[in-house]
Amino acid sequence: MKNDKNSSGKGESEAEFDFLGLGGLFKGIEKLVDLAGKLEQSGTVNREGEINLDHLKQGMKGVYGFTIKSAIGGTPKVETFGNIVKTPQGPKVNEEREPITDIFDESDEVVIIAEMPGIEETDIVIDLHDDILEISTKNAKKSYRKELLLPIKAVDNTCQQKYTNGILEIRIKK
Repeated sequence: MKNDKNSSGKGESEAEFDFLGLGGLFKGIEKLVDLAGKLEQSGTVNREGEINLDHLKQGMKGVYGFTIKSAIGGTPKVETFGNIVKTPQGPKVNEEREPITDIFDESDEVVIIAEMPGIEETDIVIDLHDDILEISTKNAKKSYRKELLLPIKAVDNTCQQKYTNGILEIRIKK
């Protein structure tokens, strides 16, 4: 019997992301990646998913999602996260995940918030050079890495960091 998600009350867009079958797995991932690109022009949607890939490699999981940020009257900005990337050969699962981040340009400092659950504060590596900030992990159960272009150049290449309940907060003085 066919599993019809639409009859269970879910919308058509949710039914398109049925990752239960191996045959539809990569097709579903590709649809999700393509949707992130198309949404930059059409509206606001937040989607994410986790895929168990134990049948390919023990303990392997694929995570992909995106957020769309827009200011009033501004152009929406699509930011992807996770460890699934689109290649000419199709979706590929990386060992490192890209955390969700936000950058806030305040009057006297720049504040960066990164979601990095499942690690210890001692695993976090922050590398700051002028206006480029790299956040990564070492020796952690989960591996994260992201490079950010900051709105300012760091004065002395130093910053303050705080990690609480999976949320990393970095403050850089202007």
